[in-house]
Amino acid sequence: MAADSDSIRHVAIIGGGFSGAMLAARLAEEGVASTLIDRTGDFGLGVAYSTGFDGHLLNVRANRMSAVEVRPDDFVRWLEMHHPDHADPEGFAPRRLYGLYVRDRLAAVEAAHPDLITRVTGEAVAIDGDAVRLSDDCVIKADAVVLATGNPAPRTTTSDQTDSRVLPDPILPDPWANGALERVGADDDVIIIGTGLTMADVILSLTGRGWRGKATALSRRGLSPRAHPAHHDAPEPPNSMLKLGPLSRRLAEARRLSASAGWRAVMEGLRPVTAELWAAADAPMRARFLRHLRPWWDVHRHRIAGSVAEQLEVLTREGRLQIVAGRVLAAQADGPGVRLDWRPRGAAQDASLRADWLIDCTGPGHDPAHDPVTARLIAEGRVRIDAAGLGLDVDGSGRVLAVSGAADDRLLVLGPPARAALWETTAVPDIRKQIETMVRTLAQPTSGEA
Repeated sequence: MAADSDSIRHVAIIGGGFSGAMLAARLAEEGVASTLIDRTGDFGLGVAYSTGFDGHLLNVRANRMSAVEVRPDDFVRWLEMHHPDHADPEGFAPRRLYGLYVRDRLAAVEAAHPDLITRVTGEAVAIDGDAVRLSDDCVIKADAVVLATGNPAPRTTTSDQTDSRVLPDPILPDPWANGALERVGADDDVIIIGTGLTMADVILSLTGRGWRGKATALSRRGLSPRAHPAHHDAPEPPNSMLKLGPLSRRLAEARRLSASAGWRAVMEGLRPVTAELWAAADAPMRARFLRHLRPWWDVHRHRIAGSVAEQLEVLTREGRLQIVAGRVLAAQADGPGVRLDWRPRGAAQDASLRADWLIDCTGPGHDPAHDPVTARLIAEGRVRIDAAGLGLDVDGSGRVLAVSGAADDRLLVLGPPARAALWETTAVPDIRKQIETMVRTLAQPTSGEA
């Protein structure tokens, strides 16, 4: 079936991590060519899967981590063939192995569909119409552009008032920067801003290198990720929540269901309908969710492997890890170390923490207004920020919305940067569904068939 002249035959994908690489693979399987652009050249890895430390485990069981929607056992079969010691379908494989799996799938599709995927190592600095301009002035022309840039570095310690290039030496603004954690000495004490998944990864990285110091981790509410149980929980379908109205009533129903079926079963039941619930929520409801419920949602939805939770519990019992609740006021160099001024939650008086290092683990600092590519698009009116301030406003297919509200068939967003429209856009099971939706959008004719 031949498409007309308006069909999309070539897509430029900015970002070569999981989202971009697996989109390129699926487009090739549908006969659509793409140019995959990655700043680092580590195609298929991104930040999540570029770790070389086997203590960094997946946060999702292996049998739910297939990169291919129609082949749910694809990753487990790959493990059975290449790394049988980690082939437990209910287990949590090292993220390093998942990166190798993604790379293998990309390479296999490239071999099966030669000339449909072009890899380019370079940094995108502008989108001009449907063309991408790189920092070396190379221009890649395409019929459509997809932003699949993944998760950016944290922004807590690199705010508008702080130039990250002149931060005091004891402050590490990005724990994933090359060699960042290698600077922490074996007996050094650390302060960690953030108590979520990144905090857990950093603690594991440090202990894996023989670190013997103490860590104080701080967040507004002092919540840390919950652990997965030994086996996957059967989902509790949240049918009663789909038409309940106000957020308070939905929360009450979730608590009622949790009391009878367990909170894990409720969270599993919510997984397939989260995007639907988010899309149906109006701006005030989204704002209330973000202000009051988001921290609890994050720690119950984005869980850690039981073995990781056990390691953190051991450090806590030994007095080497303390998680506290409060608000950061200021951070500054204090002799050879660092001092953090903070207000403990519920307290009237400020307090101070001192350590050898401060590490920012607040998570991705999504801010399109500070990204050179999207900032220009915002200024041009081609894209807009969503009402909740989460990021670029996109529709359910990933197409950006202009200031006028019109969807752009030629500019799309995939993965974490699309959270404004879909909310859950970080886990592989969610992203692979988004990929299928986007492939259908891009592979079909835009104005009829010939």
